[in-house]
Amino acid sequence: MSKLKVTVTMSLDGFVAGPNQTERDPLGAGGEQLHQWLVSLKAFRETHGGEEGGEVNASTPIAEEILGNVGATIMGRNMFGGGPGPWSDDPWQGYWGNNPPYHHPVFVLTHHPREPLELEGGTTFHFVTEGIDAALEQAKAVSGDKDVSIGGGANVVQQYLAAGLLDEIVLSVVPILLGGGARLFDNLGEPTPMLRQVEAVDAPGVTHIRYVREAS
Repeated sequence: MSKLKVTVTMSLDGFVAGPNQTERDPLGAGGEQLHQWLVSLKAFRETHGGEEGGEVNASTPIAEEILGNVGATIMGRNMFGGGPGPWSDDPWQGYWGNNPPYHHPVFVLTHHPREPLELEGGTTFHFVTEGIDAALEQAKAVSGDKDVSIGGGANVVQQYLAAGLLDEIVLSVVPILLGGGARLFDNLGEPTPMLRQVEAVDAPGVTHIRYVREAS
């Protein structure tokens, strides 16, 4: 059965991006440190530009799962980039170049309508202005039996978690302290979502903890 899932990296003090996020520095001050466990892996390099080399370790299955068995991705406007407000006449094409690593439909939550953006490798960005339920409905309609993944950022994860729609979280905790930025588990409202731990994987520089949504 398909599920809505997310894999997200968090600092020890609870942040998924550092302070002072900008369009040019979307992860904020120190935020690049969060993903060192990932970018050093062979599995990541192969899917992001076809680079050779890289490590194979206990994190490899987690990296392979991020886009494995995924038929569609949902992300926020900040994750896609391009700045706030209406799209320009020569609109932003995303952070990933002409051949993004997704290779399936991606649904971008935004307040501003825009025509779909079709890029190489099977990735088409669709811009959804009707909210999280509409984005999930459209993503499930094209994903078939495969899962739907949330690409980020923190606000989008919070919205789906608060709404009781997120089935699984893989939280990758790295031993750094960012001191500020985007905190993952804010703005969840009441009742607080209930999660049950089902797996923990210790790997070089990171611990991966898998949670599933617990029925309230």
